[in-house]
Amino acid sequence: MVEALHWQKSTYSGGAEGNACVELAASSPTHLHLRESDTPATALTTTPTTLAQLLKGIRTGAL
Repeated sequence: MVEALHWQKSTYSGGAEGNACVELAASSPTHLHLRESDTPATALTTTPTTLAQLLKGIRTGAL
């Protein structure tokens, strides 16, 4: 049996209504899933370390 993921909106979505949000779900401590609200069937699966590196690169302007 496949367990449904509990998707949470990003706090950076600004409380936007409708399909203007980034959502995150964790299936285990080592697997995170990201999706856009307007395309919920498409999700990116990554690790917490990789996501942290991506966010750091965005914040510092390296990416």
